[in-house]
Amino acid sequence: MKRLVIKVGSAVLREGTELAIDRLNNLVDFIAKLKKEKNFEVILVSSGAVASGNTKLNLDRTKILNRQALAAIGQPLLMKYYKKRFAQHNINCAQMLLVADDFDSRKRSANAKSVMEILLENNVVPIVNENDVIANEELLFGDNDQLGAHAAYFFDADMLAILSDVDGFYDSNPHENENAKMIKIINSIDEEELKVKHNPNSEFATGGIVTKLKAANFLIKRNKKMYLSSGFDLKNAYDYLLYDNHNSGTLFQAKTSI
Repeated sequence: MKRLVIKVGSAVLREGTELAIDRLNNLVDFIAKLKKEKNFEVILVSSGAVASGNTKLNLDRTKILNRQALAAIGQPLLMKYYKKRFAQHNINCAQMLLVADDFDSRKRSANAKSVMEILLENNVVPIVNENDVIANEELLFGDNDQLGAHAAYFFDADMLAILSDVDGFYDSNPHENENAKMIKIINSIDEEELKVKHNPNSEFATGGIVTKLKAANFLIKRNKKMYLSSGFDLKNAYDYLLYDNHNSGTLFQAKTSI
């Protein structure tokens, strides 16, 4: 594996009404290790702009314009933290704000890909987020799981790794069933599971397990892999992505023909 997209959600980067600085620091340390020890090219898809903006201004986040205003405040704050932490590893980072339409337009997607290649060739970590400050709902993916999946496909990554508030996909809800078992490898996704109304796990989030299944389904159909693991404790992500030990977390991949 050479190129990896890591997506981290708002639930991981938020602690109450503040940014979860310790988890952000751990994430940057992890990416630095992947780059230096495995020589990976890493693209980071990061949520957290709204949560970051909310640390400076308290607005009703159920209103789309308020969320856009908070994102406008929070995105530069989020980048400030990332820039400072990556600099401690002598790594530069860059911001790329995209919307769904950027991937639908051949010209715009080609331009974004060309810029991405220049950044990666120069050892820069591109930090991607939705440009939800100015885009309307028709132009938005609506959640960064879909953005991460599209980034993995259009930017020719080998895998999307989603670091979330869930540590994998279970055969039933682990919060309701203590006997729920994690499924470590999934080769296909039932279309009925994709029709369930998604349920964000926090007021700052826009996704849920359904959006992750949709992202995985998008990639499986294009013969790309997706790994789902915890962003709170990166031990399993370290084991799998750094040390090639799949001890936990769920790997979504197309079944290979024999």
